[in-house]
Amino acid sequence: MQYRRFGRTELAMPVFSCGSMRYQFRWQDLPERDIPKANQENLERTVARALELGINHIETARGYGSSERQLGRALQALNRDGLIVQTKIEPNADPKLFEQEFHDSLARLRLDHVDLLAIHGINNQQRVDWTLRDGGCFAVAQRLREQGKARFVGFSTHAPLEQILQCVRFGEPRTGLGFDYVNLHFYYVMQRNWAAIAEARARDMGVFIISPTDKGGRLYAPPEKLVRLCAPLSPIVFNDLFCLSHPEIATLSIGAARPSDFDEHMKTLALLERAREECEPIDQRLREAMRLATGYADPEHFLPGMPEFDRLPKRYNLATILWLLNLAEGWDLVEFGRWRFGMLDNADHWFAGNRPRSLSEIDDAALLDALGGYPEKEAIVKRLRRAVELLSGQDSRRLSQGG
Repeated sequence: MQYRRFGRTELAMPVFSCGSMRYQFRWQDLPERDIPKANQENLERTVARALELGINHIETARGYGSSERQLGRALQALNRDGLIVQTKIEPNADPKLFEQEFHDSLARLRLDHVDLLAIHGINNQQRVDWTLRDGGCFAVAQRLREQGKARFVGFSTHAPLEQILQCVRFGEPRTGLGFDYVNLHFYYVMQRNWAAIAEARARDMGVFIISPTDKGGRLYAPPEKLVRLCAPLSPIVFNDLFCLSHPEIATLSIGAARPSDFDEHMKTLALLERAREECEPIDQRLREAMRLATGYADPEHFLPGMPEFDRLPKRYNLATILWLLNLAEGWDLVEFGRWRFGMLDNADHWFAGNRPRSLSEIDDAALLDALGGYPEKEAIVKRLRRAVELLSGQDSRRLSQGG
C-alpha cells in the first residue's frame, strides 16, 4: 500500500480507504442478535482483507444502518493502534441531537474516540447554516475534539461548489478553528469540484474522494465502449490513476461489499509513479470519442455559467441532466445515466433538483427566459428533450432508501 499525508492531521492515509456502506446487513439499525452470522462474517473478512492490504482507514456513518454496530463488533478483535476509524454524523437544526447521535455512534462502535469525525451531508445552504452558525454542529464537533472524543473534524458533501467552498473557507484552519479535511466527489467523469480541492489543499486540509467507482460511472459494470477506450487499463484502474495523479488527493473510498472488491483497485499501485503518462493517451481517446458523439470534448461542457436548479423552471437540474446525456451518448454510460437521472426528485438534498417526467411538461419559453444570456440556450432545450427520450424510464433511490 502507498500512503499520503492527510493534510494538517499529519495522518499517513492509505491511498485507498475501506468504506462501510455496502457490506452491512441492513440500511436500518437493528439489534446485534438480528444480524445473520454469515453477513457478520463477510464484513469481518472484508475488513481483514483491507488490513492485509495495508488499508488501515475504515470509515462508516451513523446513517449506514447496521454498519456501525457490526463494525464495532469487528473492531473488538483488532489492534486499535494504527487503525484510522472515521464516522459521519448528519447536521441537525438542534446541535444537541447532533451530539447525541455522535455518542450513540461511539457506543455502537464500542470506542472511546474516533480518529476522524465528519459532519455528514452538508448538501445545501440550510445544512451549511446548521453547521457553521454560532453554537451549531461545528461548535459541538470542536468541543468533542477538545474532549478527545474525535481527533480531527471534517465534513462530507454532495453540495454545489459554492457551498462546498463556503465550508472549506470557514474559520481559521491553520489555527485549528476550521475543518481539518473534506470528503467530496471528484472523478474522471465529473471534475466540477476541482476548485474546492485546490482550496482545501491551500488550507492544508486532507482530501478524501467519495464513491469514485460507483458515482464515477458504475465502473464495476462498464459498457464495452468505455472498456475499449480505457484499454489497456480497466475503467476502474484508469479512474483511480486519474484521481491519484493529483497529489492534492490523499485517498479514494472503496465501498467494498466483499473481500474481492479490493482486487482490481490494487492493480493501480504499481502504476502510480507514472499515473499521468498512463492516463494521457486514454484521456485523449475519451475526449475525442465524446467530441465525435456529442460535439463537446468535455461531458460537463454546459456547466460553466449554468444557473443553479433553484433558479430554473420546475427546479430542473439542467447541469446534471445534460452531463448525464453527454456521458450516455459519448461513452455509452446509458445505464449509469438512467440510474442518476431517475434519482432526480427522488433523493432530496443528496442528489438535488428535478427532471422532466415527460416531453410535454417542458415549457421551452419559460426555460429560455430563465437561461437569460446563456450563449447556448437553444441547444440546451434540444438536449433536454433528448435526455428525456434517452434516460427516462425508471425511478431510482439511494441505497439507504432501498434502491
